[in-house]
Amino acid sequence: MYSAGIDMGSRTVKVVFLEELKVDGAPQLKWGVKGKHIMFPEDLDADQAAEKAFDEALQAAGIARDKVTRVVATGAGRKQVKFATADVTEVSAGAKGAVFMCPTARTVIDVGAEEGRGIKADGDGKVVDFAGNEKCAAGAGAFAESMSRALQLSLKDFGQASLRSDKTIPMNAQCTVFAESEVVSLIHSSTPKEDIAKAVLDAVASRVTAMARRVGIEGEVALIGGMVHNVGFVQSLKTALGVDQVLLPEMPEYVSALGAALLAAENK
Repeated sequence: MYSAGIDMGSRTVKVVFLEELKVDGAPQLKWGVKGKHIMFPEDLDADQAAEKAFDEALQAAGIARDKVTRVVATGAGRKQVKFATADVTEVSAGAKGAVFMCPTARTVIDVGAEEGRGIKADGDGKVVDFAGNEKCAAGAGAFAESMSRALQLSLKDFGQASLRSDKTIPMNAQCTVFAESEVVSLIHSSTPKEDIAKAVLDAVASRVTAMARRVGIEGEVALIGGMVHNVGFVQSLKTALGVDQVLLPEMPEYVSALGAALLAAENK
């Protein structure tokens, strides 16, 4: 039998299935990832997107729907998952999944498309405290994406470009609209693109680090969410935190869906 987690994010739907592992034929309280799937909903309503993503995930994993005993939803659209057994917050799911993937992590930084947050977790992946972004685009991946478009760079090239800069340029705008004005001013002043890219990623890193410091940074730090794939942001985050290493779990964009699946498995 299987447990499932579905993360209804603002731009994507992620599904993870867990299978109970057995040792010498005996069931154990351990779970392994059986399958994962990501879908971009496009013009689908949230409930339609949830159904479509779940059906596609089942097909890809080769699992019959009646073999899934429990489904827990998370994410901004979690209430729209009509077939879910229960739902949990992104904070609870993110902490649970992050500690499962990185057992030594006690501080989790989650940076997705529209939100960023700092989470303090215990050894069981339970939330001790958390803080999220409170201002427009502050500490979120959409901020970096918007700025990369302004520089006419892909998000990947944007992150790599920032690594070629050793300049520190403060960016004070708390909103994407005003930040774009700052970027335009820097472009007009012939500031190199790599310096602007670093300034943007430093600004995002500074904001999410401030959130993490509000709850207290303890133990090792794990970064989850889509911004894990931005190498420039990872470097900016290390600098802002003052650490040599940030734990980067496998399948970072699936960590919250994984956490929801783990919570489903624990309460089957």
